[in-house]
Amino acid sequence: MKIKKPKTIFEHINSVNKDIQKLNSVKNEAVKKVTNIIPTNYSLSQNYPNPFNPVTKINYELPKDGKVKLVIYDILGRQIKTLVNNEIKQAGRYTVEFNGTQFASGVYFYRIQAGDFVQVKKMVLIK
Repeated sequence: MKIKKPKTIFEHINSVNKDIQKLNSVKNEAVKKVTNIIPTNYSLSQNYPNPFNPVTKINYELPKDGKVKLVIYDILGRQIKTLVNNEIKQAGRYTVEFNGTQFASGVYFYRIQAGDFVQVKKMVLIK
């Protein structure tokens, strides 16, 4: 296939503009496909990084709208921090950040409750 050279500057500009429009439409379609995906199951992911110092991220997924509660507990089972407090969330993927600056090194647990779904995971804070 031989590339056709533009005869004037206007043909060149039009050609470049068409290429840019094609790239933008492909990029926008890819973004729409990724962002419109709604999870099919409830999910609570392992925090990352783990062990952490002092900040970690916790991801969770909701297949339908509802109240969500996400709480951090220490090794003795005492509630030390509420990250999400019975907030109504739409179906989708969420990330919450936990900052352990004010807490001692050790093992902590995080628990999510969303509708009938309840799950607990363990994380380690190292200072």
